[in-house]
Amino acid sequence: MTAAVLYEQGLPAPYADSQPLKIEQVELEGPGEGEVLVEVRSAGLCHSDLSQVAGLRKRTLPVVMGHEGAGIVREVGRGVTAFKPGDHVVMTVGSGCGACDYCVNSRPVLCDLVAASRAKGVLMTGARRLTRGGLGLYHHSGVSSFAQYAVTVPGTLVKADPAIPFDVAALFGCAVVTGAGCVFNAAKVRPGQSVAVVGLGGVGFNAVMAARIAGASTIVGIDINPSKFALARELGCTHTVSARDENAVEAVRDLTRGGVDFALEMSGSKAGMATAYAITRKGGEIICVGMGASGDQYPYPHTALVGEEKVIRGSLMGSCLPQRDLPLYMRYYQEGRLPVERLMSGSFGFDELNLNLDRLEHGEVLRQVLRPHG
Repeated sequence: MTAAVLYEQGLPAPYADSQPLKIEQVELEGPGEGEVLVEVRSAGLCHSDLSQVAGLRKRTLPVVMGHEGAGIVREVGRGVTAFKPGDHVVMTVGSGCGACDYCVNSRPVLCDLVAASRAKGVLMTGARRLTRGGLGLYHHSGVSSFAQYAVTVPGTLVKADPAIPFDVAALFGCAVVTGAGCVFNAAKVRPGQSVAVVGLGGVGFNAVMAARIAGASTIVGIDINPSKFALARELGCTHTVSARDENAVEAVRDLTRGGVDFALEMSGSKAGMATAYAITRKGGEIICVGMGASGDQYPYPHTALVGEEKVIRGSLMGSCLPQRDLPLYMRYYQEGRLPVERLMSGSFGFDELNLNLDRLEHGEVLRQVLRPHG
């Protein structure tokens, strides 16, 4: 099958020239016991992919990339009963083992078994099913959706209504569950509260739409690119503020009478984090969604944190429980309450994958989708 393989992190941009993702023919074995073979029909291109390519967080190499997607189950291994050939599925990295303390307490994104297997680049079963010419290749986050087919485990999959287009369904695996989940699960936004979203990318826009569903009375979108503001207002923002405005913090604090209840930081940048902290009211919460480079330290005013009783909270993958949250969010989409299709910036084939990394890095697009079969 055709797949996109990352052999080296940290190659320079533009990626259309350095070609960090090599489009190659690779071999796929399986599925083994407790595994599922999925024909990948769409795979979303995410800022997390940019981070991996740039080397901000180390990855076991060489690896077949891609961590969100949608497709059709083609074969199941022995012992798999939850899926059958023909099922339409969303592929997500928010799964857990189902048995550890974190999973039992509905926090599968913190599962130690999953974290260990992903660090090693293997499936949760401990297996590797990818090779090229005898060289073993690793799995990206147990998914590896930048390929025509993928072998994964049942916990990584959530059934989808066949009426949902694959291009749209793919986005639920990361962008939707992360953006909407941080509103519903981490912040637990209640009607009448105020929310600011710092960084209007694919994840940020999903947070905006979720905040509207949750009944937030004030939703402030903040970004360095004002061209996104018209769509932001259509999807739920009551106000938009340019992050490049030297008075941005004062503007947000003024219109919210002292700051927002929740500032959702999507970029992972230190500047974005500083803004999120500054625009949060006393007793409010800063929800950190975006990741910077591994080992980065972020300063904060400790005395003010204590004196104003603010909370800094992390939210990984929307603090989600995939089997609970994804069906709900897909229903919101089908009801027209979560118009994820508005975030689509187009689809492309393998030959444009590296070029579209550049487009994403430059902020020219929101969510692009790879169609592995053309």
